[in-house]
Amino acid sequence: MTDRKLEDLKTDFKNIQIPDELEFVVRKALQQGGVQQVSKKKNHKKLYSVLTTAAIATIFVTGVNTNQSFAATFSKVPILNSLVKVVTFHEFTVNEEQTKANIKVPKVTGLKDKKFEESLNEKYLAQGKELFESFKHDVNYSQSVGGAHLGIKGGYEVKTDNNQILSIKRYEVSTSNGYSVTQFDTIDKQNDILITLPSLFKNEDYINIISENIKKQMIERYNADKENVYYWVEGIPNDINSEGLFKKIKKEQNFYINKDGKLVICFDKYEVSPGAYGESEFIIPSTILKNVLVSNTYIH
Repeated sequence: MTDRKLEDLKTDFKNIQIPDELEFVVRKALQQGGVQQVSKKKNHKKLYSVLTTAAIATIFVTGVNTNQSFAATFSKVPILNSLVKVVTFHEFTVNEEQTKANIKVPKVTGLKDKKFEESLNEKYLAQGKELFESFKHDVNYSQSVGGAHLGIKGGYEVKTDNNQILSIKRYEVSTSNGYSVTQFDTIDKQNDILITLPSLFKNEDYINIISENIKKQMIERYNADKENVYYWVEGIPNDINSEGLFKKIKKEQNFYINKDGKLVICFDKYEVSPGAYGESEFIIPSTILKNVLVSNTYIH
């Protein structure tokens, strides 16, 4: 590619208009992720750089998909060949007669912001170690009182991986009693930020809007398949105290964004139904969220 073509491309990048709503959602996510604003001028430059990177990425994707010459030229540029991946970084294992453990720790690679990438991977490793140490403590206690069969399994699943979103589910399951816990991270790969549920919305109205839709979905699912579906919610016969019924999601409820750009709200076992029914997921219609979303950058 000639210097002239590169200069023309840079000019095109600089002329791209950055939507106000995208600037707002990035600012909000950065703030909730613990990034402090040093100064308005400095932060503006940083944000402009982040958003320009996103715009450049969009042009690259369009060019590569529509122009073979463009693709051939840019395939020689090293940065375009770097891909965000999730791999198994470490495994904690025990394989004995009465105790078994297999905990896989994920590692994210290929993010542009290496400090952000490192912070994610440090978190994953620390949590994997903590889970393994807790398991060993339980094993030692069990052996001290006569012994028992104990097992733990931990791992991860990539729920979404497209040009912009990487959603990772991490889980731990006790193979002894069926107890399980899940966590989700949803990452904007273009801007290197961790998206939180509150950062997607203008205010906390989303809590009630989403909760009411989930209640409706619960009742519809139950009525469609009463033999296999059941939830602790008003509108379905229950013999538990009303305080135990599902009323609304938490402000930081587990979620991910699926490949279709839809918000998926997630519940652990025992959170909204008996453990025998497992985990629950609800896809929230984007039409009911449009008035409370910061933008349709992620949810559409």
